[in-house]
Amino acid sequence: MKFDNPLVAVSLAVVGIEFDNRDGSNRRFALAMCEVGDRIELRLEPDNPADENAVAVYSAGGMQIGYITSVRAVRISALLRDGREIQAVLQRKTKFGAWIRVAFDGERPALTSAMLEDHDEPEAEPVREEPDFYPDEVWPDD
Repeated sequence: MKFDNPLVAVSLAVVGIEFDNRDGSNRRFALAMCEVGDRIELRLEPDNPADENAVAVYSAGGMQIGYITSVRAVRISALLRDGREIQAVLQRKTKFGAWIRVAFDGERPALTSAMLEDHDEPEAEPVREEPDFYPDEVWPDD
């Protein structure tokens, strides 16, 4: 199916990783088994008691690793219900869960090196050299 309004690829957060799945499997373990670039499947959960727009996130091995955030799930679930083709890959793992890269309508999600960097961790302070001169201090009443 061809749509008139092309959608651009996005990165989406995967949350809820700290909870076990209904079958008792561990989401953190499921995510640990994934590699960057692995295929990710998005599944609607219209009977989810917490959110009728819930979109569950599954690894290529078929294990659930979490959910799209509820704010983003509204749009993604509508796209899935409308028959939009959605392809996703694991972008990177994080402390809170993961980021996935999602593309629409037959496009393949592409990862750049900047997307793979962990922006959640503070960077180390740069090493500063001593300046050659010290400017005069500017006083508030000047």
